[in-house]
Amino acid sequence: MDLIHFLKVIILGMFEGLTEFAPISSTGHMIIVDEMWLHSKAFLGISIANTFKVVVQLGSILAVVVIFKEKFLLLLGLKEYSEDVKNRRLKISQVFVGLLPAAILGLLLEDFIDQYLFTVQTVMIGLVLGAVLMIVADFTASDTPKVQTVDQMSYQQAFLIGLVQCFSLWPGFSRSGSTISAGVMFGMSHRSAADFTFIMAVPIMLGASGLSLYKNLEFFSIDALPLFAVGFLSAFMFAYLTIQFFLKLINKIKLLPFAIYRLILAGAIYLIYF
Repeated sequence: MDLIHFLKVIILGMFEGLTEFAPISSTGHMIIVDEMWLHSKAFLGISIANTFKVVVQLGSILAVVVIFKEKFLLLLGLKEYSEDVKNRRLKISQVFVGLLPAAILGLLLEDFIDQYLFTVQTVMIGLVLGAVLMIVADFTASDTPKVQTVDQMSYQQAFLIGLVQCFSLWPGFSRSGSTISAGVMFGMSHRSAADFTFIMAVPIMLGASGLSLYKNLEFFSIDALPLFAVGFLSAFMFAYLTIQFFLKLINKIKLLPFAIYRLILAGAIYLIYF
């Protein structure tokens, strides 16, 4: 493995970290960047490249856990809520209700998605459709949403967000884009919807990553471990910075700038690739 290979995995980790939790589709960007520029399958091999993408995703997940560590401690019962919020707080059962629809559908359609939907063309379509959903969400959002913090949301909102999250199984649609849009359309502030999105992402991404690692365990290579470590750290660092920046701005800038970016990117892909 030479320096160029390390630079490529740093870039892949960077794109994973920058895009995983922004509503612009990390899967879409990873497919586009890899297929059109980095070609990780050529220097890692197909099986190791697939495992590498799972490993860098774990780096992004760790960033969420670090940022929301207090909330996860409360959800797991490892820390007590203060008395004034005990009766109105986010419950782990609400997180479960939110992730269940996409988890079930993802398991049922896993082979179909892997075989037919991981292409530049399908990503382009997903970018456009996701942008439309985000634009609709912003234009239908209440100026004074009833749910200002994630602890105020209901089971019904969690379930409806989970249903809309199913769209994100299509590469390019974006998990955070679909769930934040759903939260906003169902009465939540952009920030509270984003908080729920990030919290809900951890168990579903851990489950998906764990399953992928298990399936590709036989292809794990000790020789590739340094590349895995570099990609993991790169994804963690850039995801941490991106999430902090995103959470500070989301109530101010809303989803429209991200929707416009997605449409521009889809147009560029069409002109370059087709």
